[in-house]
Amino acid sequence: MAAHTFRRSRASRTPEPVPPAPYAAHAAYGCTEPHEHYAPYVAHEPYVTGADQDPHPIGRRVQRALHPVNARLDRHLPADHKLNQVYRVGAGLTGLLLMVFGVLGLIDRIGFFDTGGDTVLALNTNGALSVLSLCIGGLLIVGMVVGGTFASTLNIVLGVLFIASGFVNLALLDTELNFLAFKIQNVLFSFVVGVMLMWFGMYGRVGSALPHDNPYWRARHPEQAAREDRARAARARFARPHTP
Repeated sequence: MAAHTFRRSRASRTPEPVPPAPYAAHAAYGCTEPHEHYAPYVAHEPYVTGADQDPHPIGRRVQRALHPVNARLDRHLPADHKLNQVYRVGAGLTGLLLMVFGVLGLIDRIGFFDTGGDTVLALNTNGALSVLSLCIGGLLIVGMVVGGTFASTLNIVLGVLFIASGFVNLALLDTELNFLAFKIQNVLFSFVVGVMLMWFGMYGRVGSALPHDNPYWRARHPEQAAREDRARAARARFARPHTP
């Protein structure tokens, strides 16, 4: 009896195509709409574990306490950047006001420690207060010229000193230690200038809702800023049209 050879057809050996699964939304990345193109994977640094932590945490904390904001404006920012404008305008206006007050006090030739009640621009003054106003005003003008983080820090420091001076001189009113001839209007002026300088100095630097392109936010969150930069660059490459 002849042997019969059974052969499977080629069609029976070919697996049937599996229909592709429909694309779904990837909510892990904040997307709620289905689409056919996903952003490419972006590599990132490994997560910090207990073994990779800073071996000198105390020294790092001391450094952060001495320098709470280790940030400066980018050198490549234009001179008309918004933060630069605010810092320079605040320092320049306040410095100009103090210099005018000091010059008028010196022109009147008031005694250096005179407490006789001589007034300039409705403020009590003497020679010592006029010279001090000129020095502080000149320092603020320098801050206006330099700009950047230097102007911001200078505004904050001098603002705190003006407020402290208001409290100290308020306690020294009508005493023999009132060498700067302060009156209540001088105390109020010191408070106003101090608050104004602090506002100008802290603008765009202190806050809980700073934008992520802010240089101070980027300095406080360098790892997250680097991840966002890489993700932004990857999205730009992915969105760039491919030319043959």
